Amino acid sequence: MPHTETPGTEADPVPRLRWWTELPLILLVYACYSAGRLLARGDVSGAVDHGLALLRFEKALYLNFEHPLNRLFTREPWIGIPADFWYASLHYLVTPALLVWLFRSRAVRYRAARTWLMTSTLIGLIGFTLLPTCPPRLLDASHGFVDTMAQYSSYGWWGGAASAPRGMGGMTNQYAAMPSLHVGWALWCGVILWRYGGTRLTKAAAVAYPLITTIVVMGTANHYFLDAVAGAAVMGVGLLLAPLVMRTADRVRARFVPRVAPVPADTSAAGSSIVSAGCQTSAGERIPRQRESRVGAGAEPSASPQDAGDGAPAPAR
Repeated sequence: MPHTETPGTEADPVPRLRWWTELPLILLVYACYSAGRLLARGDVSGAVDHGLALLRFEKALYLNFEHPLNRLFTREPWIGIPADFWYASLHYLVTPALLVWLFRSRAVRYRAARTWLMTSTLIGLIGFTLLPTCPPRLLDASHGFVDTMAQYSSYGWWGGAASAPRGMGGMTNQYAAMPSLHVGWALWCGVILWRYGGTRLTKAAAVAYPLITTIVVMGTANHYFLDAVAGAAVMGVGLLLAPLVMRTADRVRARFVPRVAPVPADTSAAGSSIVSAGCQTSAGERIPRQRESRVGAGAEPSASPQDAGDGAPAPAR
């Protein structure tokens, strides 16, 4: 038997996303992220100990890529200066641009991608809180690192406090190095470009952007290699949790957001003999006033069972 839906019981349509609801949500999550970075400063000595522990672990596994990259960036300004601009700006430009692009041209995919990014960001905030880590650039000079952003600060808007504008270094948590969300967000951008870009250029950018970002964060002495690995791992966990987060959000919306009751179909008009402009038809007539036109023409209406009432006898033949 074919399945038919009763009028008024159709499945609820998926709510359409609007920019005036999406923008405050994104700003709220980013404000929580920024406030969390600011508040979760932790103990400076503990952060230094965590940084040195990471450095020793990397050296033991021959994963200490930061030293040669940092020496290259320090020695070659034509590499170090663009890298500083890359670190200080693209993190805040490329990611929002891709969100807007998805919202406008890939609306069906936007919600899942946005939820993945936000979930991973909040997980990263937990990492900043539980494991404050001193970046290589803030270690003692005896460890061999140079803060390239301080070295080349006269070329940009930043000062000696990482990528913060001059005079605003106290408004950022410089010990939020683990995990590296510069790398995490760049990886998100790479996946989005690879899946939805559609051209060879976008696929090349999908590979190059996270790779170059990983090199930049180590060469500028802002992150360890393991910070970058942790940033990628955070994005992986966020990707796994995103469907659960969306289902939970849907249940909360269904519970607390009132739904407009569907208007039932009006079945009373099915048995009504009233049509437009008040014209009436009797049983058996297809055209309004058909009987009157026949009588006016001098023709007697045929007494058929259809024209007669239900109880009228059929004429004798």
